[in-house]
Amino acid sequence: MKNFQKPPFQEKAIALGFTLGVHAIAIVGLLYLGLSKPPEPPKKITTVLVNPADLTIPVQEAETTSTQVAEQIQTTQEPEPTAPIVPSSPPPVPVTTPTDAVEKAKADAAAKAKQQAEAKAKADAAEKVKAKADAAEKAKQQADAKAKADAAAKAKQQADTKAKADAAAKAKQQADAKAKADAEKAKQQADTKAKADAAAKAKQQADTKAKADAAEKAKQQAEAKAKADAAAKAKQQADAKAKAEADAKRKAEADAEAKASAAKQAAEEAAQKKADAKKIASTAKRDFEQKIHRTWDIPMGSSGKKATARVTLTDSGAVASVIVNASDPDIKASVEAAVRAAAPYPMPSDPDARREARSFTSTFTAK
Repeated sequence: MKNFQKPPFQEKAIALGFTLGVHAIAIVGLLYLGLSKPPEPPKKITTVLVNPADLTIPVQEAETTSTQVAEQIQTTQEPEPTAPIVPSSPPPVPVTTPTDAVEKAKADAAAKAKQQAEAKAKADAAEKVKAKADAAEKAKQQADAKAKADAAAKAKQQADTKAKADAAAKAKQQADAKAKADAEKAKQQADTKAKADAAAKAKQQADTKAKADAAEKAKQQAEAKAKADAAAKAKQQADAKAKAEADAKRKAEADAEAKASAAKQAAEEAAQKKADAKKIASTAKRDFEQKIHRTWDIPMGSSGKKATARVTLTDSGAVASVIVNASDPDIKASVEAAVRAAAPYPMPSDPDARREARSFTSTFTAK
């Protein structure tokens, strides 16, 4: 549907143009009124006898002048409908002189032209008001037409929606009916197949049972024979097993005794080795302490003071770390310096002894 409603910016432009036009008309009307000549005061009445033949030419000239004035007035800007109406000048008093007659004719023509201009201005204003009313009515009709069209479109949309919903409901109903029919048909087919399967299964079970009975009978016979054979074989196997178990038991006892003896010997050797390593490490630590004592530069006046040093060495005998605890800072510093100065320490060649000798704690007393 065509939208007759103008965009907001066009409506604003029309309103602005109309306002400017009204102001322009008002300004032109005021200028016209301001530039018009004020009415002349009535002249002194003088009675003069004039020959009508003498008035022929002046009257024609007056009519021509009146026509020109009227045309000039009609070609000016349209007057503002709301502008004040200037009352026409009072009719001139009849004169008898030719000059007065001409002036009277001109005044009459000017008054007539002014009246015509005012009537035209009123008619134009009325026409404009009517045009505005027509435009408003036309806009209202267009708005009503648009509202009716929108209502019709909305009704059509609602009708289409309802039709689609009805069609969907009908399609769903048909689908449900078809699904129900298909389900019923499938159930019937399933029942028929189940009956056929049950009959086939019953026949198969009967055949199986007959075969099983025959097999069971044959099995019992075979088992009886097998039992007799197995009993004889079992006796042979039992005798062989008993003999093998006795042999295995004797062998296991002998192996256990040998392993116990070897384990005892290994433990004794390990204990001896560990004792030897500790002995070697103890000897090495004593040598380390003696070497530190020989290197220790005891501070003067510190006789009787003690220090305890926790020393950790590397595999090569270098000092890895040394921690000295002493109440006297000079004793502490001198013991630490002696430990480091005595390095490297001769480490034992045995790995276990060397591992034992890598760390030791000694107490040093100043003498």
